[in-house]
Amino acid sequence: LSPQLRKSFFVVFPIVPVFLAAKLMSSARACLEMQVISSCQHQNKLSSSPASGLWTTRRDGEVKLRLEQQGIGSETPKTVHELFQEAVKKYGDYFALASKKGDKWIKQTYKQYYEECRKAAKSFIKLGLERFHGVGILGFNSAEWFIADIGAILAGGFAVGIYTTNSPEACQYVAENCGANILVVENHKQLEKILEVQHKLPLLKAIIQYNGELKEKRPNLYTWSEFMSLGSDDPDSQLDKIIESQKPNQCCTLIYTSGTTGQPKGVMLSHDNITWTSLSAGRYVGLTEATKQQELVISYLPLSHIAAQMIDIWLPITFGAQVFFAQPDALKGSLIDTLREVRPTAFMGVPRVWEKIQEKMKSVGAKSSALRRKVAAWAKEVGLQTNLKRMNGASELPVNFRLARQLVYKKVRKGLGLDRCTKCYTGAAPITRETLEFFLSLDIPVYELYGMSESCGPHTISLPDAFRITSCGKEITGCRTMIYKPDSDGSGEICFSGRHIFMGYLNMEDKTKEAIHEEGWLHSGDLGKHDRNGFLYITGRIKELIITAGGENIPPVPIEDAVKEAVPIISNAMVVGDKAKFLAMLLTLKCTVNEETGEPQDDLTPEAIAYCLKLGSKATKVSDIVGGKDKAVEAAIQKGIALVNEKAISNAQKVQKWVLLEKDFSIAGGELGPTMKLKRPVVAKMYKEQIDQLYTDVATTSANPLSK
Repeated sequence: LSPQLRKSFFVVFPIVPVFLAAKLMSSARACLEMQVISSCQHQNKLSSSPASGLWTTRRDGEVKLRLEQQGIGSETPKTVHELFQEAVKKYGDYFALASKKGDKWIKQTYKQYYEECRKAAKSFIKLGLERFHGVGILGFNSAEWFIADIGAILAGGFAVGIYTTNSPEACQYVAENCGANILVVENHKQLEKILEVQHKLPLLKAIIQYNGELKEKRPNLYTWSEFMSLGSDDPDSQLDKIIESQKPNQCCTLIYTSGTTGQPKGVMLSHDNITWTSLSAGRYVGLTEATKQQELVISYLPLSHIAAQMIDIWLPITFGAQVFFAQPDALKGSLIDTLREVRPTAFMGVPRVWEKIQEKMKSVGAKSSALRRKVAAWAKEVGLQTNLKRMNGASELPVNFRLARQLVYKKVRKGLGLDRCTKCYTGAAPITRETLEFFLSLDIPVYELYGMSESCGPHTISLPDAFRITSCGKEITGCRTMIYKPDSDGSGEICFSGRHIFMGYLNMEDKTKEAIHEEGWLHSGDLGKHDRNGFLYITGRIKELIITAGGENIPPVPIEDAVKEAVPIISNAMVVGDKAKFLAMLLTLKCTVNEETGEPQDDLTPEAIAYCLKLGSKATKVSDIVGGKDKAVEAAIQKGIALVNEKAISNAQKVQKWVLLEKDFSIAGGELGPTMKLKRPVVAKMYKEQIDQLYTDVATTSANPLSK
């Protein structure tokens, strides 16, 4: 037995008689040998360590896989390399990646894609990538991003996405935390961030820039083509040996949380997390293999996020889909052009993407003729009512719906490039009922999914024949949900179990123990409940709960969503009132955004201007309204909040005061995270003065009093 096992044996059995101890140790050795033999016979080389638990925080740690006795949870574990090899056998000559250069799409087959990943892996080894150390990737989605990611894994390192919006200091934190030996950057702008902190990264051995020319030559700085040729003369044997040593229960990818409540945590995902989740999720949503009908997807969401990695990298490899890369300015307007050109069969958008499409469509619709507007309104009403009935089980399509489909829905889908898209999804942040119903009324059901980085992405998904408005669906086959400590309404903390549950947070044992229950359940930190049909609804986050001075726990999101729905000019709303006697609210107005910087402007959106005109207001800018300058808009906001308050389940849940802020929340401003999630602690700190003002002179009459 190993010295460690021998030592632990005598810790457990300190008073066992010597002869019995010898027998027990002999049995232990025999059992261990049986495990080793079994492990060697198993093609996937699972960890044979008897001390292996469900979690680890060590970079070279191994975990016990959560294998089931039957069903999809009993599928044979695979490494990323094994998954890719299978893809090459099945889909070798099918196109895998499509990158647009000028007006032409440059495509690579699955065979070419695999060979490029091997080339990158050999070059990473040549540069000195150490086992279980990071390759950080900082840039917009591209074939190079994918190849660097998979190449890092094949070479025995960690693939580590870094948000392109990160500051130099935030990049340094991730690089330091993952022990990055190599950083891959898109262009000079991202390179500058790394050069600024390079002297603080002693483990960093090389930097690779995959787009644009190098502005200056530096030691250990390479262009993509230089990098890819570094290992070309080396034999394959070294790479093959590393690949052969990899196990499904070892870490291969780190996903860094966006850090909305503190320093980002490195979520350790195993080979099995990735390969099993992509299989289970893909089968659940009915993705078709390329040999039957190839799925087409567009890659544009940040690849540092697990949702984009799962949808853009791992699901396509598993099912042989073709991935088209959007332009870097996708979210500034060019995404619609890519959608129309590619016409994807599946499309995922975070709520803000769907909201922007909705706003644009409303803006265009407002300029249409009276007749067109009338036809559109009729079609939307028919579409919404019919689809709500279909959602509840009705299968009959009325004549007016079929007519509306020919006159309106088909044209809208074609105009959006969604005419052959059967799977439209949203996730990563809450979406409003208004936006879901807007698209449903146009016969474009947007299905919600829910999960976390810590669950390797999806946990529950809505399906065409199983969805409810505002629900995020049901568990993927092989995954389980527990509502922990439910209240009288059935709402409690959502906990997950399954083979998709992460290994642990790198080097953060306390945080890992907080997240993973003794029995292996992952605590999400989200509050939710099931309806009688098993659909999951998210009701808030535990850390977001506002506990008033009266001791009442209030989830802020439903109140914020209700206000945004009641007052269409409101862009963002944030309830405050922790330890206070009443709730108050910070509000921002819908305004235009600088396409280059992402910063909110002073000009109101066309939709907001149209809303003001209906009220009799001539406001066209945010500055025309804030500070009590526009009584008509102020009265409309007050009226909307009063309507929301009428539906409040208790007085404590009524918003008593509010203030309009001078600019909208944004990623650039720091109020929103990379996936558009509200960073509440940051906002509370940034607008402390305005919040304090809401709670001063409580006895005096508010500028916007509410009847209590």
